[in-house]
Amino acid sequence: MLKAQARPVHLYMEANPNPNSLKFVANFMLVEEGVSYDFPDASSAQHSQLAKELFNFASVQRVFIASNFVTITKDQEVEWTDIQQVLRDHIRQYLESGQKVVQVALDKDPLFDENDSEIVKKIKGILDEYIRPAVEQDGGAIVFHSFADGVVKVLLQGSCSGCPSSTVTLKAGIQNLLTRMLPEVKEVQSEGI
Repeated sequence: MLKAQARPVHLYMEANPNPNSLKFVANFMLVEEGVSYDFPDASSAQHSQLAKELFNFASVQRVFIASNFVTITKDQEVEWTDIQQVLRDHIRQYLESGQKVVQVALDKDPLFDENDSEIVKKIKGILDEYIRPAVEQDGGAIVFHSFADGVVKVLLQGSCSGCPSSTVTLKAGIQNLLTRMLPEVKEVQSEGI
């Protein structure tokens, strides 16, 4: 885990395909490359003081942290123009304080497991190399869940969770890529949306 340091923080906002999510991008890494933390509600945020604080804003429904960004999903009844500056200022002040964004350390790489079958290793490799960067660009993450009987199951996190275009991304993008590159894969499904 990267240790946060007090430093000048430049933070900008990026829209993504989910109209209820907004990506707040920092000028430095917040967590290790390829690692993400998804907090679907306040009770799940025990290992992130920043996420806990963001859930204190009534309009915040989900917090996702990866690479150099925080994605916030808001209540659909609230307009971004009403809350985005307050959230941006809070994140910036938190980062300027030098506190860690996430207070847990991973004891192993969450992506790769030496007990994985060869096909699972290939699936995870494709997800990590080709798909993860594009999904992160939109403020989300994709995590391998399982593979059985030709079906790959993945978890969509951050802005991808509940996004209106996530089904199209899943079928037209991810499924097409995996089935083209690996004949053993017949379908891709999402878990837990």
